[in-house]
Amino acid sequence: MTEAKAVARAREIAQAKGWAWVEPATALFRCGWFGRPGKWEISSNAKGLGARVHIVLDDSTGAVLKEGYVPR
Repeated sequence: MTEAKAVARAREIAQAKGWAWVEPATALFRCGWFGRPGKWEISSNAKGLGARVHIVLDDSTGAVLKEGYVPR
């Protein structure tokens, strides 16, 4: 999965849940150890304090590993 695809997937997930998605977004790739797949950590509103979405995606499947939302 590319960085752009990871951000787009996270945006889709947030919008499906009714969460506000505020740009800019950041995506950080973390390599998996000992044969495990890597993961993407995506955060919206990267330079602000409110309306922040944080989603962690499995790199190989795109499955949501963790998700959270801070509305204010």
